[in-house]
Amino acid sequence: MSVKKEASGRRSVQVEVEVPGTPEEVWQAIATGPGISSWFVPAAFEERDGKPVAVTLNFGPGMESRAAVTKWDPPRMFAAQGEGWGGSPPIATEWSVEARAGGVCLVRVVNSLFASTDDWDNQLEGTESGWPGFFRTLRIYLTHFRGQRSAIMQFVAPVAGTEAEAWETLTAALRLKGLSVGQRWTAPAGVPALSGVAEYVSQSPYDALLRLDKPGPGVAAFGAFNFGGQSMVALNFYHYGNQAAATVARETPLWQAWIQERFPTPLETNSALPSGLR
Repeated sequence: MSVKKEASGRRSVQVEVEVPGTPEEVWQAIATGPGISSWFVPAAFEERDGKPVAVTLNFGPGMESRAAVTKWDPPRMFAAQGEGWGGSPPIATEWSVEARAGGVCLVRVVNSLFASTDDWDNQLEGTESGWPGFFRTLRIYLTHFRGQRSAIMQFVAPVAGTEAEAWETLTAALRLKGLSVGQRWTAPAGVPALSGVAEYVSQSPYDALLRLDKPGPGVAAFGAFNFGGQSMVALNFYHYGNQAAATVARETPLWQAWIQERFPTPLETNSALPSGLR
């Protein structure tokens, strides 16, 4: 991974993913509030005179990010610019959709800022490394649940030790150790009812992605990462279909209780951390 540097001072990272669907269907997933909420974090667009003027992403309590929409060309491209991280220059994000043969589209996201030093390159690289995990969920959503309603249930908890030890703690509790892609998995006794098929398993970064059939159709993403020197585990659930909201309402207290038991001092949120923090 590397930051592209231009003579003008613009520094940028770019990530691409190929997903199924028409440009119009993919646009609905990446350029509407309900669409973005189905695979990333809760999102809402503000409109004026029928056109989007701003987009707000909710990364959890006190972690909202608002960006002004600067370009809007459906179903091909839109761009937005918002505040940077911790004093960095403003961050611009550009999304584009390009139709390809075979009923698929290429989605491209470019994050950029202007700076005269390398001070913010690590943050750009962190953002770049975070997108693939969310894009895997986007691909599953467009492949199996395209256009369906969604509801999110996500939690983050601190764990003592290294990232590797945090992942060991989480995978042991869920009995995910040894899971391989394509294998069916059912949560062990003592864990809220959950089952599905493994879509992605990685030790670098520490991630597992399951396509769920219980407690309803959806995706579960489990991971471990370091945030400000603290090892964390994340349990992110995306539920789909007409019963998605009801499933989240029913299951949330069960997972809250389980997390509080397994991780004594949880930092619970209703959404995922920003991609750059993974």
